[in-house]
Amino acid sequence: MYRVECVKIDTLVSGEMNCTDFKSKILRNLGKPAIVNVNIGTTVKGAIDDLDRIIKTLEKCGFRDRFYIHCDGALAGLMMPFIKQAPKVTFEKPIGSVSVSGHKFIGCPVPCGVVITRLDHVKVLSTDIEYLSSRDATIMGSRNGHAPMFLWYTLNKKGYIGIRKEVQKCLRNAHYLTDRLKDMGISAYLNALSSTVVFERPHDEAFVHKWQLACEGSIAHVVVMPNVNVEKLDDFVEELAAKRSSLHEGKGLSVPCVEKDIGLENCLCGQHNKKSRIA
Repeated sequence: MYRVECVKIDTLVSGEMNCTDFKSKILRNLGKPAIVNVNIGTTVKGAIDDLDRIIKTLEKCGFRDRFYIHCDGALAGLMMPFIKQAPKVTFEKPIGSVSVSGHKFIGCPVPCGVVITRLDHVKVLSTDIEYLSSRDATIMGSRNGHAPMFLWYTLNKKGYIGIRKEVQKCLRNAHYLTDRLKDMGISAYLNALSSTVVFERPHDEAFVHKWQLACEGSIAHVVVMPNVNVEKLDDFVEELAAKRSSLHEGKGLSVPCVEKDIGLENCLCGQHNKKSRIA
């Protein structure tokens, strides 16, 4: 939209920003201000970028007041405030804006999102709309009036305690799913503070389609949401294990290696785990 040159930053195995690579790339662009997108829960692995380290890196490299940080918290942004050990995303830190989706964790029936930014930025973007007799700061000049009503209703109905219980349930079930997968000899990984479970990509495309799995390369993921219970997770794991065993039956094939995707300690392939032969 702004025709700004973009620079991609490498990530760690966890999916979070590699701050060493980040530092090396901003040092190559010392003559330019930096606009940094910080992920509060990445799409594939649910990783959370280290906001404090990113800020320190910018300041140490001499950027000080020459940077703008946007925190993309589409899914996990609404979960973080309800997790005691989670890092704080707050405007007491030098960030410019935070965004969250309303149709993901909260479950609004229409796609929508909320952006919170500093008043100074709002004033710059705002335009007087004569025929509405009001000021507007949206890119399109309009917005869905139903979405705020849905969000207000849900937030008031569930309340702080209700949402916290749902967050705790999601995290608990995500750990349960990860353990079940590993017990079945399936390579799996779960980031701390995340409800996104990453595991080896199933070879059975019918299974992938049935469960609407999001796949990327050699991995797939399951995002454990409030509506998912333990019984559904058990059904998923048992069907996955059965399909997997049937596909490789009698071929003596080993579990595929996903070390580069989820790390050596989480890979149960034949090379990294002697017990990973599929029956």
